[in-house]
Amino acid sequence: MRVEPFDPGALVRDDFLGGQVRLWQPRDGYRAGVDPVLLAASVPAKPGQSVLELGCGAGPALCCLGARVAGLTLAGIELQPGYADLARRNLRENAREAVIWEGDLSDPPVEMRQRSFDHVMANPPYFDAARRRGADDSGREIALAGPTPMENWVQTATRRLAPRGTATFIQRTERLPEMLAAMHRHLGSLELLPLLPREGRAPRLVLLRGRKEGRADFRFYPGLILHRGKAHEGDWEQYTEKLTEILRHGRELSFS
Repeated sequence: MRVEPFDPGALVRDDFLGGQVRLWQPRDGYRAGVDPVLLAASVPAKPGQSVLELGCGAGPALCCLGARVAGLTLAGIELQPGYADLARRNLRENAREAVIWEGDLSDPPVEMRQRSFDHVMANPPYFDAARRRGADDSGREIALAGPTPMENWVQTATRRLAPRGTATFIQRTERLPEMLAAMHRHLGSLELLPLLPREGRAPRLVLLRGRKEGRADFRFYPGLILHRGKAHEGDWEQYTEKLTEILRHGRELSFS
């Protein structure tokens, strides 16, 4: 658990969306990659709507979403106070207004429980803590394999949604069965988009979306390919043209 704020010397600043977003992150500890960027790109938010992120970390997804869609009301909840403090700084320095609550998403602060949102997004921990050896850094370990059950993530997202609002998650394929089961219990109009490392490779990650009070049939979309070629060649990026537009220029990631 990262309680205390990060010392300035323990942070580095990284560019996201081709420099549209500049994010302070710890040199050691949990560092955001492309996953929160893809998550933010897939949220179907429109100007004037409200978005809540569960487990917002240092705020990369909120910052990227705010850069893509103007006029959003942004909010997040983060278990670790040190990361919540960093999220507030990142949002402020990227000229985004947001409320960041500290606390357990399973028992959120009263102020958060009194609000509803058009969209909720989340990147729940990818690993089951009982099935892995923990990371040395406790803050990183909570981000990778936190104690909150998947059911609680989906249940909290559903409770905070306005009628017909959407909840979007990114998750590893190993946890897809429990993720889908939880979403099926609480949401409707489920949609699944696999993320394929390369053509012909099995997906490692998936994007999932559900709608509160949704009634549409389940949709399973063709996989989105992330990298060009059959294998990595050389020390340079090999993202597909579509991924480059998303990661470098802040374009929307459509499921269809």
